[in-house]
Amino acid sequence: MLKAFKKIMGTKADRDLKSAAPYLQRIKDAYESISPLSNDELRAKTVEFRQRIAEYISDEENQIKDIKAQMENNPDMDIHEKEKLYDTIDLLGKTSYEKSQEILEEILPEAFSVMKETAKRFKENEKVEVTANEMDRNLAATRDSINIVGDKAYYDNKWMAGGTQITWDMVHYDVQLIGGVILHQGKIAEMATGEGKTLVATLPVFLNALQGKGVHLVTVNDYLAKRDSEWMGTLYEFHGITVDCIDKHQPNSDARRKAYLCDITFGTNNEFGFDYLRDNMTSNLDELVQPPHNFAIVDEVDSVLVDDARTPLIISGPTPQGDKQEFNELKPPVQKLYNAQRNFVTKILAESKKLLAGDPSSENEKKGAELLFRA
Repeated sequence: MLKAFKKIMGTKADRDLKSAAPYLQRIKDAYESISPLSNDELRAKTVEFRQRIAEYISDEENQIKDIKAQMENNPDMDIHEKEKLYDTIDLLGKTSYEKSQEILEEILPEAFSVMKETAKRFKENEKVEVTANEMDRNLAATRDSINIVGDKAYYDNKWMAGGTQITWDMVHYDVQLIGGVILHQGKIAEMATGEGKTLVATLPVFLNALQGKGVHLVTVNDYLAKRDSEWMGTLYEFHGITVDCIDKHQPNSDARRKAYLCDITFGTNNEFGFDYLRDNMTSNLDELVQPPHNFAIVDEVDSVLVDDARTPLIISGPTPQGDKQEFNELKPPVQKLYNAQRNFVTKILAESKKLLAGDPSSENEKKGAELLFRA
């Protein structure tokens, strides 16, 4: 019956791919108008996208700014009145977020096309020439792969990533465009080694970075975090998107705080996690490093959220010995509860084993399964 059902309805993956097909066609249609653009016009699309997003959510964002200014200018405001204003800010923030998702959905085909065309131009040209702006000049001061000549900036298609010089040689295929859609929708995309999952991430990362509210890309180790921030970073920086990696900077440092303020922030799951814990333990707002969370992509999600999640992140320090120690007082009832629980579980496991090993009737299997579930 299951096989027949799958033939009729398809698997979950089949249905997801089918739902992504219209997006793929929209991206291909948008690409027709993006590919003829000059390098400067291609970069100008990022400014256009950002303006469209800002205009779409301007009403809610302006109201939030006005309410915050009202509270700052009136420090003696009644606490109940303040609470109402905070509730209003929360509602406006939720509305702003929902509207931002609507405009991102509208922009998605063009934004994905811009990133695909950028990758293509870096692959096909040893140098990509654009009119230099302030960010180009700042990057050229620290990068051998970016050079300024007069009013022009020249981006080489070779640069250092993870201590190795790489030559950009990738362009997004249809399967990677589909993967980008899936990731933007907050779903898990499974890809085999060599299918280009690192390149897939450039699409939703670029799209969501356009909001200017931060994108976190979480990796499993610091080498990948640093390498990917340098490897893919040039494509983002070409469009004026700022990039940094928290693993390059010390905890609680100004440099790490600035890394979090970038449009795109790479880092390992442990470093993101410990920064979150430290932020929740501090009593000084100036010591916070993480801004409000907006959008994140987790690389190797099965490892990060299943395997590594079995080991909790703990920040601990010495605990002073007070006058009253409750351990000895609380130990007996806890021990009693533990023993009772252990005896109970041992008993029902034995009953379950007996039922499952005996007469193979559906009733016995059902009772045995219920006992296992209870254990």
